[in-house]
Amino acid sequence: MSNLIELKVPDIGDFDKIEIIEILVSIGDRVEENQDLITLESDKAAMEIPALRAGIIKEMKVTVGDKVGEGDIIAVLDIANGVAVKAKSAITIAQPEKLTTIEQRHITNIHSKPEESIPHAPDDKLGIRSERYHASPSVRQLARELGVDLSLVKSSGVNDRITNQDIKSFAKQKINVSGSSEMILDISSIPTINFEQFGEVNTIGLSRVKKISGKHLHACWLNIPHVTQFDEADITELEIFRKENREMAAGKGINLTLLVFIMKAVVASLKLFPDFNASLNEDKVSLIIKNYYNIGIAIDTPDGLMVPVIKDVDKKGFLAIASELGDISLRARDSSLTAKDLQGGTFSISSLGSIGGSFFTPIVNAPEVAILGVGRHNMKPSWNGSEFVPKLMLPLSVSYDHRVVDGANGARFITQLSHLLSDIRKFLL
Repeated sequence: MSNLIELKVPDIGDFDKIEIIEILVSIGDRVEENQDLITLESDKAAMEIPALRAGIIKEMKVTVGDKVGEGDIIAVLDIANGVAVKAKSAITIAQPEKLTTIEQRHITNIHSKPEESIPHAPDDKLGIRSERYHASPSVRQLARELGVDLSLVKSSGVNDRITNQDIKSFAKQKINVSGSSEMILDISSIPTINFEQFGEVNTIGLSRVKKISGKHLHACWLNIPHVTQFDEADITELEIFRKENREMAAGKGINLTLLVFIMKAVVASLKLFPDFNASLNEDKVSLIIKNYYNIGIAIDTPDGLMVPVIKDVDKKGFLAIASELGDISLRARDSSLTAKDLQGGTFSISSLGSIGGSFFTPIVNAPEVAILGVGRHNMKPSWNGSEFVPKLMLPLSVSYDHRVVDGANGARFITQLSHLLSDIRKFLL
């Protein structure tokens, strides 16, 4: 009598043929009764098909991308090396209910766990791998999102299934063991491509500044839950005031730019909303509120982006700030900034107005919790109740750490900033 049996697709309900998206075993693998073999997925549902018997996989009859239906052969199993064969009447497949759109169900054996079940790693010892694991597609998805290795998770579900709660408990324990509140996500790398196969290429090394800033920006993007708030400020009167005093400032060797006024308006807004001038403490459960106002200014240099810091902006007048801004911008482009020039910022501004564009999503410059993006101002018609009048509008984009700032305060902050920029006299209040 042959020890080889065919493992077939059971009744899968109303579906005719469903595509195989994942094969969970290989030739030569030992599988246990109820162990998942393949994952099927249609546009309406996903499910996994388990083995009815324990044994050794001798042959796979399907590949990823194949479409299978009830009765199709999945694999050939050698049951000679499996666990004791159960009575045929005990081997029954639960008939799945009709699957609804987006709903995920798992085809599973209806009776209890196998008699010879391989234990999972105990939940108090991380890093000891289990030899097998059972989890539904939705549980696998949650594990991928949290960067959890399913083979390390202790199961608590029926038939030794891993549940969503198992995943969450493991993730919580992992945080406690590591002493960190940050999860390390399993982020897939971008595939390497030989671009020369498509045409001629040149390879140019990144500048030292781009290497440093790129690494920092990548870390900020991965670790900070960003939200960006947008608004426009009416700077018609402010621009008139700036132009009226531009020649006076130029006579002193100072370039009185719009950015100077934006910096002062930002500081006035930070005083009303101190959370924007804060940093998350290392424990991630408390805030460090700073009572000084050092504004970092993103500057485009030939070597890449640099963010020198203007200190104590709240204690300086417009002309003093303009003079210091001109000096530090020149030194940034001449690559003569010192480490001290780049340290101590509490809030950053990235102004692209001189280049063009309107709204964008600047990346928060950690350990700060917010950054202002400034676009190019444009004249637009504004309705005053009886007619349209021309107004000079400035696009503003405020990105912030959503762990520190909620959406309501984000809206209040940018509204207050727009309010201050609309009338230069409000700076004196």
